[in-house]
Amino acid sequence: MADPNKALPENVEGDFFVDSTCIGCHNCSDLAPGVFAEVANDFYLVVKKQPETEKELRNALRALVCCPKGSIGTRNKHDMKAVLEQFPVEISEGVYYLGFNSDRSAGAKSFFIASEQGNWMVEAPKLQSRTISWIEKQGGLAYIFLSHRDDVAQAREFAHHFNAKRIIHEGDLEAQPDAEIVLKGSEAVTITEEFLVIPTPGHTIGHCVLLHKDKHLFTGDMLTSRERFDDPIEAWKPEICWWSWDRQTESIRRLLNYDFEVMIPSHGRLLRDSAENMKSHLEQCIRRCDAEPDKNPATPYRAKYLTFMIEHAKRTGQAEYSDETKRNLEDVLRKMND
Repeated sequence: MADPNKALPENVEGDFFVDSTCIGCHNCSDLAPGVFAEVANDFYLVVKKQPETEKELRNALRALVCCPKGSIGTRNKHDMKAVLEQFPVEISEGVYYLGFNSDRSAGAKSFFIASEQGNWMVEAPKLQSRTISWIEKQGGLAYIFLSHRDDVAQAREFAHHFNAKRIIHEGDLEAQPDAEIVLKGSEAVTITEEFLVIPTPGHTIGHCVLLHKDKHLFTGDMLTSRERFDDPIEAWKPEICWWSWDRQTESIRRLLNYDFEVMIPSHGRLLRDSAENMKSHLEQCIRRCDAEPDKNPATPYRAKYLTFMIEHAKRTGQAEYSDETKRNLEDVLRKMND
């Protein structure tokens, strides 16, 4: 539970607050963008304004129960049982946000996709009886898609419970070395008739996205919406691109070959639009990426995130990734001191 004695000073006065345990995952600003916002050039988010409408209150409470670190709190009493019972939340036909984000996936959102060919999970939430029971009632899981190494959480435990097959690219295999389906190379792979996995290296070397029925595109940590420039589709800032900004830009360009109408990031805001407009939004995003003035920044902001990722990699059993990230941090610190 969040501690009011540790509430960050940038919170506006009122019921909701964020405390100093925040890890900057942005889930709260994705779910309740009018209420929560990042502190400029820093690692954490705070309450930008207190909820004023029923919708804002509902979204803020959802953000509270889904915070991976329990960093969001309230000073007043709310019906939290009613909030918990709202999950999973259907966000598109047959697609559900599972909620209860895990700090073992740096707070990434996870999703359930109903399919007659076998249900899917995208990323993995906290392992808890409420989520397991709900998935069992839907008929279990056939596949667990892991977009990249940062967001695996307790995918192994979910896979073993449901006898599901985990899908991950070999470039990020250290995160799930016993995964059942390991993708190789750069070619898109059809898993079943409804599902296509597209390798999109950049954020990490093994990053992939998932296309469902030429409608839903699950973009992992590659894309978001209205984050920096208020554009419909944006790449996350270069400070949190771990492998290669240029390769990530090429991966985004590759998505122009596919049709989709709903963009669903693991970190970031969902976007709905026509397939035609989505291509226009991607083209604008690519122009922004090509024109980025500093594609490998050496800033305190990046140093803080790299420090966090070193510990995250250790916690998730990725020693090589931790060492690689440590070298990146040393390079950033060296450039900052030059």
